[in-house]
Amino acid sequence: MNRSFVTACASALVVSLALSGCATFDGSANVYGAAQTQREETVRFGTVESVRGVTIDTGNGQPGVLGAIGGGALGAVAGSAIGGGRGSLLTGIIGGLAGAVAGNEVQHHFERKHGVEITVRLDDGTLRAITQRTDGPMFYAGERVRLLSDGGITRVTI
Repeated sequence: MNRSFVTACASALVVSLALSGCATFDGSANVYGAAQTQREETVRFGTVESVRGVTIDTGNGQPGVLGAIGGGALGAVAGSAIGGGRGSLLTGIIGGLAGAVAGNEVQHHFERKHGVEITVRLDDGTLRAITQRTDGPMFYAGERVRLLSDGGITRVTI
């Protein structure tokens, strides 16, 4: 096997790992994990007091390591192909650094999701605020809703 083929395969592996690292639970009220099915949930009723848009960071504020590694590897390969001799090493290093920064930004972009913070006044008078993804129905002040709770996870549904 030639060196460029091995390098291309290694780069593809790194990118695949980086992209698989982006697949995380996104906080949707409409998505249940397998362990959450066929379990009894506590149901409470209330009225929406307010709704505000928020951004959900599925990376929890941590740096995008896999994106940086994948981007750095691809940038280094691309950069080293540009120069010749010692120039190849320098452009490989510069390409690797630029690719790492770009890969980190791409991963960070994919980890940010649109969400809402819904404040609900329960029928007993207490207030609860729940944050979840905005992939289902939009909630409005004055609307009657259900809060489904199990194991520390609460969802707002109609």
